[in-house]
Amino acid sequence: MRKKHVPMRTCVGCRETRPKRDLVRVVREPDGKVGLDLTGKRSGRGVYICAREECLEKARKGRQLERSLEVSVGEDVFADLKRVLHEQSL
Repeated sequence: MRKKHVPMRTCVGCRETRPKRDLVRVVREPDGKVGLDLTGKRSGRGVYICAREECLEKARKGRQLERSLEVSVGEDVFADLKRVLHEQSL
């Protein structure tokens, strides 16, 4: 029987490689809006972040989301991320 392929992605906060399903995707849509992509299928440039508070703080301090998405990220995106990460950790 063939082994199933598990897609791996790198967290922008801690730079660890993890399975795609364990990470949250933040996407910059073609029109420039930034938001969360919980399905992983929205079009646009995406970056991934772990479901840990430490990774979110590292990404915020180092401005990794802004650098990777090549656009400024508003506080509302960080608030949404914090809420989703908190829900996933429960």
